[in-house]
Amino acid sequence: MSDHAKMPWRDYGALVAAIAVAGLGLGTALPLSALTLDRWGFGNHVVGALAALTSAGILLVAPFVARWTRRCGARRLLLGAVVVSVASIAVLDASRDLVVWSIARLVFGAAMGVLFTIGEAWINRVLPAAQRGRWLGVYASIFTLCQLAGPLLVKAIDGAALPFVVTGLLFLPALPIIALLREAARDDGLSATAPPRMRSVLPQMQVIVAGTAFFALFDTVALSLLPLFGLRHGLGESVALYATSAVIAGDTVLQPIIGWLSDRYGRARMHAACGAAQIAAALALPFAVHAGWLLWPLLLLLGASAGGIYVLSLVATGERFGGERLIAASAVINVSWGIAGIVGPLLTGAAMEAFGPDALPVALAVCALLFLLVQRLERTRTVAELPT
Repeated sequence: MSDHAKMPWRDYGALVAAIAVAGLGLGTALPLSALTLDRWGFGNHVVGALAALTSAGILLVAPFVARWTRRCGARRLLLGAVVVSVASIAVLDASRDLVVWSIARLVFGAAMGVLFTIGEAWINRVLPAAQRGRWLGVYASIFTLCQLAGPLLVKAIDGAALPFVVTGLLFLPALPIIALLREAARDDGLSATAPPRMRSVLPQMQVIVAGTAFFALFDTVALSLLPLFGLRHGLGESVALYATSAVIAGDTVLQPIIGWLSDRYGRARMHAACGAAQIAAALALPFAVHAGWLLWPLLLLLGASAGGIYVLSLVATGERFGGERLIAASAVINVSWGIAGIVGPLLTGAAMEAFGPDALPVALAVCALLFLLVQRLERTRTVAELPT
């Protein structure tokens, strides 16, 4: 049977569509929150702290998702995650109290953690090995295309009487899409026995964790703090939002190509190329912000290389794990996402407050360099362990 015949297109399509709808809501909620808090007079450190709470929610639920899935069913759990997302975003219109906002963002992150842990492990499991890179790239492109629409919607939604209620409603189309999933697919991927502990798969996940952690920082920082980077450099509010959209556009356009190249020439080689491109683009950003049209291709490169690091980390996960070890690896990915998403926005927001907006691209370059160092160390260790 061919790779194409083995692929369950109905489940793949429904999962991709449901996660993409969530990306639209996520891409709207984070920049809308950042601009609202900035308008109320809160500093970069507050915006970064609330962005970190979203990642904290992802971190808190990651170890429990497999157990909840076996108990409730994958489809039911995904439906519940969407409903919780709607409620936790809509409640932000009810109060300016930072405690209320903090709890809501934590709950929202937990719902996103459930959605991404189940969805991405399920997608990775059904893909044919020889085409994993390109189809994960297609998934990433569709997801980020919906995220791209998010910042573009902020200007229109921001004028509504209840902007966060409107934002929450963006998640609702995911409900009928998830209903298309066949519950039998859950039984294929999740057995009745307890999955391996996360620490059992960690020794094979250094590059995966480093790539995921980098993109977690990039994703939260780009959506929450990049608009403020633009504002502090004198860009208008609309242009600052368009800059965020340009980064997401770069992430969107090239992922299938990067995935195809990884299938053809090797994942490790493309992983390293994406890390090097990220460093170059980030370090050039402060110089390009006032260079007119030059800013926009640089932002595209910034987004494409960052997205490539994450997509190829997912490819590496599918290469190395299967069955219940894939579930454990998916949990590790979400834990590393949560930790990096907490620490990254907090430190980057504080650094921008202390040293100015250019602390943001410097942070991205340093973290991309750390990813390349981890990859180099893993490759060196692998060569050293080969029999002579």
